[in-house]
Amino acid sequence: MKETRREAMKRVLTFGVFDYFHLGHLRLFKQCKEYGDYLIVAVQNDDSILKFKPNANTLYSTIERVEMIESLRIVDKVIIYDVINIATLMKIDFDVLALGEDHHGQRFDIAKTWCVEHDKDVIRLKRTPGICSTNIKGNFN
Repeated sequence: MKETRREAMKRVLTFGVFDYFHLGHLRLFKQCKEYGDYLIVAVQNDDSILKFKPNANTLYSTIERVEMIESLRIVDKVIIYDVINIATLMKIDFDVLALGEDHHGQRFDIAKTWCVEHDKDVIRLKRTPGICSTNIKGNFN
């Protein structure tokens, strides 16, 4: 039986806020594409950001961040998410979960465990040295 392109395609999923978009984000997306040929970028919803970080000061709205990420040729699909959890993961068709070096904590541990239990690969990607949204944000405040 001949395998279709969709069956052979590896879909990579990564999560983030992606406010103050910078070269580190772009390089993260490039690293993701080394593990698959279809990149799904999940952008966190404004309301959820404020729920976890009440003092967060975002530069762009959710819709504006989605628009920026969608305009990148390297990105194949952009979705909006509230929180990384099993319910969120179950709604997304992906093969590889790409986490950044800074993605640590219980919610990421739960996501990794779920992925392993459901035959999905989990990879850790390196940050771009010297580039950090928090530092960039500090320069504007």
